Amino acid sequence: MTPIINPDDLLKLKDSSNIILVDARAGINAKENYQIEHLKSARYVDLNKDLATVENDPSSGGRHPLPSFKKFSKVLSNLGISPSSHIIIYDDKNGSNAAARFWWMLRAIGHEKVQVLNGGLQAAIKIGFPISSEIEYFEPTENYSISEWKLSQANIDEVEKARNNDENIVIDVRDKNRFDGLTEPLDLIAGHIPGAINVPFSENLDQDGFFNSAEILAQKYSEILGDKKPENIIVHCGSGVTACHTLLAMDYAGIPIPKLYVGSWSEWSRNNREMATKEIK
Repeated sequence: MTPIINPDDLLKLKDSSNIILVDARAGINAKENYQIEHLKSARYVDLNKDLATVENDPSSGGRHPLPSFKKFSKVLSNLGISPSSHIIIYDDKNGSNAAARFWWMLRAIGHEKVQVLNGGLQAAIKIGFPISSEIEYFEPTENYSISEWKLSQANIDEVEKARNNDENIVIDVRDKNRFDGLTEPLDLIAGHIPGAINVPFSENLDQDGFFNSAEILAQKYSEILGDKKPENIIVHCGSGVTACHTLLAMDYAGIPIPKLYVGSWSEWSRNNREMATKEIK
């Protein structure tokens, strides 16, 4: 199953009882906006409450550390998701926000039937997918058994070792201004991990906000990664959310999914590690 589904293909499934549609938009007033208008039958998942365990101290795990297996299992069960469910996820940021994060988490527990909507909420509305402001009712499922994260992750010490190792590559997917330390809207310090390269996740998309073709993405990342082994590639962002957009793009391109550094810059920049920074004027 391709990890990306196009709006016209979703439209064909609008009356299907075999899919579970999930709205994963995040940010200010995300749930309120969902309640005002969402794709019909879509269930809501909250980045901070459901897809992370947000702590008071981002120096340990970053701003969006992964939840415990027990918590994530309950989230899935409350959403009515079972291991056989076909899940289609969207957000309002072209899949770059929590849609990709939820996709990665599901794939990481071994769930195969999961896709992200190409173009997101806006593209589905534009093509005529029904919208709703009604409360969506659905039945919870039995406990979803989770025993491990099956996709690879890197911790802060692994990143430290990898950043200056020629056999490794560390990719920062934040926009160039944040990478260069010119601006920082979320974390305390602007800059990047020394030795990391900047490949903004926005480059995964075309001018209309859709993913570039698998062929274009394959060529792009093959040139960037060269002969690096998947286990030697680490992808990060600010807090382990938009990095998943690039992991999704790589999977779509047929490239093995590399390691995710969940803590990302939000953790690194709070741990007295070496940082490449620039004074913000």
